Amino acid sequence: MAERITPYGAFNFVVNFDGSDDFGGFSDVSGIGTEVTVAEYRAGSDKENHVRKVAGVHKVSDVTFKRGIVNFDSLWAWIEETRTAGPAAQRTVAVTLLDEAHNPVRTWLLRGCIPMKYTGPTLAGKGGGDVAMEEIVLAAEGFEIQA
Repeated sequence: MAERITPYGAFNFVVNFDGSDDFGGFSDVSGIGTEVTVAEYRAGSDKENHVRKVAGVHKVSDVTFKRGIVNFDSLWAWIEETRTAGPAAQRTVAVTLLDEAHNPVRTWLLRGCIPMKYTGPTLAGKGGGDVAMEEIVLAAEGFEIQA
């Protein structure tokens, strides 16, 4: 197989919540990432006058999902479950980038996710072609990339 040199488009992706498509489609996903904190340390007996960088704890960024409002109640049901069940409501969320033939290219797997923020649409009577959008921000405990 020839190596691809053209980057993939960012518009072709699917989102799964614990393997389920019951949440509808999303138009935007942003904020996928992880960060490792670094502690600086210098031993008094070091011959060179510099600090050492020691890897510390890591954390996963909060991820924002946006979509046009559709007739799916499962998203709100998950928010309600998180309010009442706490950690028992955690889910695994997979965001998979697809190529032009809709084959999976890369998957970002977010583990231990709970909804931490919901924002409803901005409604205005100006009568345009705007879509009523909603946004949910997920907090995740774990993160991995699968090729």
